[in-house]
Amino acid sequence: MRQHRRTLRLLGSLLLVAMAASVTGAAPAPAASPTPLDRVIPAPASVAPGGSPYRITRGTHIRVDGSRETRGVGEYLAKILRPSTGYRLPVTAQGAGGIRLRLAEGPFGAEGYRLDSGRGGVTITAARPAGLFHGVQTLRQLLPAAVDKDSVQPGPWLVAGGTIKDTPRYGWRGAMLDVSRHFFTVEQVKRYIDQLALYKINKLHLHLSDDQGWRIAIDSWPRLATYGGSTEVGGGPGGFYTKADYREIVRYASSRYLEVVPEIDMPGHTNAALASYAELNCDGVAPPLYTGTEVGFSSLCAGKDITYDFVDDVIRELAALTPGRYLHIGGDEAHSTSHEDYVKFMDRVQPIVAKYGKTVVGWHQLTGATPAKGALAQYWGLDGTSAEEKARVVKAAQGGTGLILSPADRVYLDMKYTKDTPLGLSWAGYVEVKRSYDWDPGAYLPGVPGGAVRGVEAPMWSETLENSGHVDFMAFPRLPGVAELGWSSAASHDWERYKGRLAAQAERWDALGIEWYRSPQVPWGAGGR
Repeated sequence: MRQHRRTLRLLGSLLLVAMAASVTGAAPAPAASPTPLDRVIPAPASVAPGGSPYRITRGTHIRVDGSRETRGVGEYLAKILRPSTGYRLPVTAQGAGGIRLRLAEGPFGAEGYRLDSGRGGVTITAARPAGLFHGVQTLRQLLPAAVDKDSVQPGPWLVAGGTIKDTPRYGWRGAMLDVSRHFFTVEQVKRYIDQLALYKINKLHLHLSDDQGWRIAIDSWPRLATYGGSTEVGGGPGGFYTKADYREIVRYASSRYLEVVPEIDMPGHTNAALASYAELNCDGVAPPLYTGTEVGFSSLCAGKDITYDFVDDVIRELAALTPGRYLHIGGDEAHSTSHEDYVKFMDRVQPIVAKYGKTVVGWHQLTGATPAKGALAQYWGLDGTSAEEKARVVKAAQGGTGLILSPADRVYLDMKYTKDTPLGLSWAGYVEVKRSYDWDPGAYLPGVPGGAVRGVEAPMWSETLENSGHVDFMAFPRLPGVAELGWSSAASHDWERYKGRLAAQAERWDALGIEWYRSPQVPWGAGGR
């Protein structure tokens, strides 16, 4: 009899639902299902789905241990979740359940983490705060894309049940922003930092000087910024960062666990400096400011002592502003510098970097001189780069020089996607989304020892890019793929599987206001506009 009554109640309920649907003309809403654990980018090292999902509710707390760093990550998470959920989500060291962030020793390394999710809550465990932060980015992607909107959304806010264990393949996962060809404000740089953080990028390489503009204040050579920074490609007003501006960029990047790597390109790409100070020119005559896009025509005077006084001052002041380990000295396209002068210049400049406590990074032309012990060379050649040039890089790597891989026809984010792309350049060819993803950094240069590859970096040169919308369009959807090359194991790299995960990101980019390129190579579906 009880079973009969339950059956009647169930039939009655179904009848009421059907009647409501007929009146409103709408079908009943399907039950929400959480994002599968393996749908995130970069692909995690291991995923074990199972158990009930966790639901973030009005009563959810974010629980942290007593450390300042953990509380900082917790507050960061709360600031993301509060606008879209409408919940208070207090960050507290008390109680149990909810979302828990904890530091504990384990097989995590400096950036790895473990995420456990079930009906009772979500726990992210890491050995270092950077790991907690990266775990939070994974949690963010496991929630509906609407979580990244800045107004209250309906939810529900479900996190799939199971466990993710994750550590990065490479320690260097970088993105470079050229603020010299076109100047980008502090707020525009911060916007890019937030986008990089979502995909676990951990290095922000800032190209601070070039022929078209000098972008960092140097007290001992003030005209570098005030005069050398007064224009940009096309003749716009340019701009520069005060020391306070630069410190704020460094601080903000650090809060997102990115290390800033500043670059002063030399001895070439130096017209802005040469125009600012006549004495830096071999003939003592300052050239005019330059607003075009040609390269290779400028050079510091390698034979003058004042050149090295200048370099010492610039590196000293920049190193004092930069808590990170690295300082990039450029070194590419020095076509107006003889090979003899180039070697002489690098032999004198690299010890200056070491004197101020930094490790040298240079473009791979540095291997044409003698890289300092511990130096890193950033390779930007093409598939078609000469065998001789590649062999020189390979030999340096075999001798102990670390490599950062940035092949221009793979990961230069300013390259056009196709001939019809309205922005960007094409000197390295067209770089569609598949091409930017479908290669293995560990096998890219045959003969390079596995341990010599320190990671990957995606440069964004700005000859044609004038604002954040332009940066968005060229970075997305390629940037997440480069991040995955740097983070995820080679065995996980599979274009057919990846493009589905990439398509699922489009709704999140829309929520974040990112202006992205709808590549025909990706099955965007209903989630993408």
